[in-house]
Amino acid sequence: MYDYVLFDLDGTLTRSGDGIKKSAAYAIARLGYAPLSDAQLDKFVGPPLLEMFMTLCGMDEPTALKAVGFYRERFESVGWRENAVYPGIAPLLRALRAAGKYVAIATAKPEYFAVRIAEYFGMAPYLNAVTGASMADHHADKAALIARALPAGADKRRAVMVGDRKFDVLGAKAAGVHSLAVGYGYGSRDELEACAPDLFAADVSSLFSLLGVERPRGCFITFEGTDGCGKSTQMALAADWLSERGWELVRTREPGGCPISERIRQIVLSDASDADARGMTDECEALLFAASRAQHVHDVILPALRAGKIVLCDRFLDSSIVYQGYGRELGEDFIRQINKPALSARPDLTLLYEIDEREALGRATRDGHADRIEAEGAAYQRRVQSAYARLRDHEPERLRGVDATGTIEDVFARTQKALSDFLDTKE
Repeated sequence: MYDYVLFDLDGTLTRSGDGIKKSAAYAIARLGYAPLSDAQLDKFVGPPLLEMFMTLCGMDEPTALKAVGFYRERFESVGWRENAVYPGIAPLLRALRAAGKYVAIATAKPEYFAVRIAEYFGMAPYLNAVTGASMADHHADKAALIARALPAGADKRRAVMVGDRKFDVLGAKAAGVHSLAVGYGYGSRDELEACAPDLFAADVSSLFSLLGVERPRGCFITFEGTDGCGKSTQMALAADWLSERGWELVRTREPGGCPISERIRQIVLSDASDADARGMTDECEALLFAASRAQHVHDVILPALRAGKIVLCDRFLDSSIVYQGYGRELGEDFIRQINKPALSARPDLTLLYEIDEREALGRATRDGHADRIEAEGAAYQRRVQSAYARLRDHEPERLRGVDATGTIEDVFARTQKALSDFLDTKE
């Protein structure tokens, strides 16, 4: 099996076509050339830019060099961020590093951009090296890049180059390492098969077994806090941010998350003016939450974790402990007892959004609407807030407080840091 795993960047680790194609089109327009079709622009992903401007646009070399300059003008400004890591790449990189593999990028893209992309999209913590061309190198030699990406003394017989274009396969052969072509990138199956790669992966999932690592179990991350703390907004932003970085996600909520549990949600979170729900006992409320959770864990959470996905859940058991156990004063032991069927899913990380109770309540009821729980009085809300603080102090490794004051962007910066700290160190 392989001890050294080298990846191409564009079309292998990241879906970068949008930024590359828009930057190429910008350069072509700046020079007054006829626009290319989308299919023609696809060919810019992977090969050296100079070669593509000359081949596809009929430019001479001096003009093509000007085109490269215009391309980089736009790419450095916005194009490098018009990008996303392929779903499943993040857990793959983490699994490779956890298995003790040497993991690196070998790309014809300028190293300056490659490093920037690896850092911005969260891949850098899993990489031993990022190797790319110099800004002045317009005819990047893939074999030379592969050789430079390997550490001194590496056994090439135990090294593999993973890529989506013929340049990656041919470069691997010239460098004396194995080649693994991927079919989900920008190269066609015919292009890749004509080069006779040693291995072929139709999708990211296939890479785990071909590279000799197991897909790790998923992560269960919950978002908690008093009503109006902004956790739901933060979870939505976190989902987009993590997806962009190659994590496979399931977004869900409590109560709810699956058909049966969503029907229960309609009952327990009915409007405060609902006469039918007004007579609900505290015990009935707690049991309905527990029933919803048991079904949710069975139908959604456990299957996603077994599939290696990250589950982001808006509220979980902690909410029942603080709202029913302490807010309704039913007791923590009672809540834990009735939730035993759901305890097979325990959060790996809980982000607790902390904010002044008056500000939180003002946010929650700003539209003049409150559900049964939001409509409870100040004493109830104080019990909830103090219970959250008690849980955080009791389990500081799992429950991490996030200051929820300030702008949405301010709070999201804190959310990103908490998630990065957790994912970068999780085995």
